[in-house]
Amino acid sequence: MLEQGTISIHTENIFPIIKKSLYSDHQIFLRELVSNAVDAIQKLKMVARAGEYNGDIGEDEIQIAIDKDNKTLSITDNGIGMTAEEVKKYINQVAFSSAEEFIHKYEGKSDQPIIGHFGLGFYSSFMVAQKVEIDTLSYKEGSQAVHWTCDGSPAFTLEESTRTTRGTTITLTLQGEEEEFLEAARIRNLVKTYCDFMPVPIKLDGEVLNKQKAAWRESPSNLTDEDYLEFYRYLYPFQEEPLLWVHLNTDYPFIINGIMYFPKMRPDVDVTKGQIKLFCNQVFVSDNCEEIIPQFLMPMRGVIDSTDIPLNVSRSALQGDRTVKRIGDYIAKKVGDRLKELYRDNREQYISAWKDLGTFVKFGVLNDDKFKKQVEDILIFRSTAKLETKPAETPTVEVQSSEGDVWQDVTSTSSNTGIPYTTLKEYLERNKERHENRVFYSTDEATQATYIQLHKNQGLEVLFMDSFIDTHFINFLEREYQDVKFTRVDSDLDNTLLDNKEGEIVDPTTNKTKSESIKELFEKSLNKPKLNIRTEALKSDDPQGTPPAMVLLPEILRRLREMNAMMQQQNNEFPEDHILLVNTAHPLIQNLAHLSQGSIIQGDGQSPTDQLVKMICQHVYDLALMSQKGFDAEGMKSFVERSNDVLTKLTEQASK
Repeated sequence: MLEQGTISIHTENIFPIIKKSLYSDHQIFLRELVSNAVDAIQKLKMVARAGEYNGDIGEDEIQIAIDKDNKTLSITDNGIGMTAEEVKKYINQVAFSSAEEFIHKYEGKSDQPIIGHFGLGFYSSFMVAQKVEIDTLSYKEGSQAVHWTCDGSPAFTLEESTRTTRGTTITLTLQGEEEEFLEAARIRNLVKTYCDFMPVPIKLDGEVLNKQKAAWRESPSNLTDEDYLEFYRYLYPFQEEPLLWVHLNTDYPFIINGIMYFPKMRPDVDVTKGQIKLFCNQVFVSDNCEEIIPQFLMPMRGVIDSTDIPLNVSRSALQGDRTVKRIGDYIAKKVGDRLKELYRDNREQYISAWKDLGTFVKFGVLNDDKFKKQVEDILIFRSTAKLETKPAETPTVEVQSSEGDVWQDVTSTSSNTGIPYTTLKEYLERNKERHENRVFYSTDEATQATYIQLHKNQGLEVLFMDSFIDTHFINFLEREYQDVKFTRVDSDLDNTLLDNKEGEIVDPTTNKTKSESIKELFEKSLNKPKLNIRTEALKSDDPQGTPPAMVLLPEILRRLREMNAMMQQQNNEFPEDHILLVNTAHPLIQNLAHLSQGSIIQGDGQSPTDQLVKMICQHVYDLALMSQKGFDAEGMKSFVERSNDVLTKLTEQASK
């Protein structure tokens, strides 16, 4: 026996580590041990390049073996190995990181990084093992193989070994409650989760378990579009293809490698939860980067790998320090720079992705002032000013080069014509003659189609603000453009849309104008005291093509109700006190007025004509109301029954 003694614990650098108190998640022991094995192989290459080892390195390989009978799990590498003195230094002195010392000594001798930086990873094995053994032989000529054993207490034994092959084997005799790690399927899953992109083949029963190639470590010039798409599919199977991606590959001011994808957005996506995977030297750390990535970039997907991100001992949480904040700002700036360049150099491609991309940009503008200043001039909105064409949806590659941080496009783009998108500044400039500092917008193209068409017919341009984030974004725009009035198309009608003819004729028999008579007719037919009925003639060359009536809800009133509903977490019920604008120029309304002449509804006695007029008034109102709210079950039942009654009476009269 070479030596017997007690492990030296540096209490100033470590909290209690033995057994179950080192890490919060037991399964990461395999990640730590495999990481150490990869380090050992990389170290051997470094000393060989430095001319300190002339032997045959052989093929890189990490072997995992399971022995259910003896309840052991072993990890074997063919790396640099250790001498007895190195075991004493790097194993017995807990928290003394050999990786840090090794990097300093052989700096610049390898393009493959050393993973370990903590010195504690090996001891994570005691969370699952009742006994841990190290059998190792150093690369150094004439070295004696040694065998180290510890049962989880500070006591250890170190003795000579009969091992003849260079490298190290770590053998864990598992605790009774940890025997799940003797199942091959469990080990395969852990390797795929934590070690998939480690640059050394990891084998179990002769099968290579890991992918090895980390796309984000490749030079962008070596990757094709299909490589990027294949990597995305591998990370996020059964998902739609991404819109575009950014390959981060820079060593200034931080060392950051990664590929960040802009996915297609869905209304049910939680924009506060991250899906970017965090790696450190190709070792998986976390499923999200919430402490690193700015909140508005959380919906992005992909991988970020950096050695400049400070990790705690378990590699599973990030320290909230200034470095992390600066890295987040840096990533946000690079994303913003790329979007600006894409807008400037290939606006059609930018527009192609905007339907989904706009959610990221708007969310960023709302939450990050620096990002807002970067992109405020490239916020675009779909408009009625031009005919819409369906944009191409071919994903494109955006690459950040490590040479001078210059962004490059490496994919050709398709051509689009008739682009119906505009910035707000362009909209205001284009329409300042017709309606200066006034913006007409729509939040729902389908339900507000009548209102949109009415504006288009009179040459008024409408912007579509119909994404789920736009309710909040409109408020932001009003703060930014305090002189501009934003009006939803169904809130009120601009005078441009009304045919304000002077001197309406008064009927001598009723002493009322036609408009006054129509208003009274609807008031009596609908009998809704809180309903404000207005009669106006809508301007049009084809009155039949205009709506007979429209329901309007004043902008301020609607927003107050929306805000109140949101604050009280209630549904935004449609208010009873709204406006019904009756279009006196429409033939239906004129025919209705003519039909009611001489038989205006009075008292309880109603002629068949009176009943028909009343039902038509109610029907016109319901049709107008449909663009603002859906019917409940009772309301829909009444609407259908009334529709049938109206049609029956009309056909009766037509058949006479």
